[in-house]
Amino acid sequence: MSLIVRNLTKKYGDKVVLENLSFEIKESGVYALLGTNGAGKTTTLRLILGMLAGNGGEVLWKGKPLDAVNANVGYLAEERGLYPKYTLIDQLLYFARLRGVPRDTAMERIKYWSERLMVDEYIFPPKTRGRKSKPYKAEQLSKGNQQKIQLMAALISDPELLILDEPLAGLDPVNTDLFKSIIHEEIAAGKYLIMSSHQMPTIEEFCSDITILHRGKVVLQGNLNEIKKGYGRVNLFIKCESDISSYIPRFGLTIVKKTPGEYHLKVQKEQQAMDFLSQLIRDNISIIRFELREPSLHEIFVEKVGVANE
Repeated sequence: MSLIVRNLTKKYGDKVVLENLSFEIKESGVYALLGTNGAGKTTTLRLILGMLAGNGGEVLWKGKPLDAVNANVGYLAEERGLYPKYTLIDQLLYFARLRGVPRDTAMERIKYWSERLMVDEYIFPPKTRGRKSKPYKAEQLSKGNQQKIQLMAALISDPELLILDEPLAGLDPVNTDLFKSIIHEEIAAGKYLIMSSHQMPTIEEFCSDITILHRGKVVLQGNLNEIKKGYGRVNLFIKCESDISSYIPRFGLTIVKKTPGEYHLKVQKEQQAMDFLSQLIRDNISIIRFELREPSLHEIFVEKVGVANE
């Protein structure tokens, strides 16, 4: 079972918003789409889902063109789209019916997810003074709780392929952790996920393979660990009890950031950092922290699509 995206292209008149995008998800897990606003991430997701007609390329799921007939897909859109005037339970049952989920099964899943996401009081309001409370409508919920309902809608069919467009945007820390725990559960269940996000630590937490888009073109693609290894351990974080400012230019190190007592330095190669460390030790400099590591995804992203590339 795999998802293959091959040469996806989208144009609006003479403007190319996505150019020959290709990638493959061979195993269950999370694939990340990254890019600045307007880079083509949401367009890509809508092309994959068939919500937009492309100008070229194809999307295959299990060797067949991906569509609602041969794929059980869940989608959490960046633009939240509940019907404000309709009750939550009616909307969830409607979305379940669209996905071919029997009503009894849908009700079981709604009860499960409403408790898991802590919104059961809105979907199944308790009786007040012996009288049944009015069911909640979407417009009565906070944005965060509406987002939970939309996640429920995406999960209602127990999808094999789950597409999440900025799933954590606007969530408070507690609900962010709740959403993350659900994503981890979906991964553990062998699901295939595509995630678009601006939150680099989240991508590093979940994703092994990435594509970075810039103005509709791929600027970096591949396994995140291999990409980082290709850069090498070029970030040095060091904190000492003594002033080491005079040592830094002697070893050709570049200051990225300086805070009281601590430096973030850029090195050209690991041996440069080791020579620096050896000299400090020989001079009896007391070292509190010495960490040499690969660049973060945030740093790689900025390098690829930062102001210098505009």
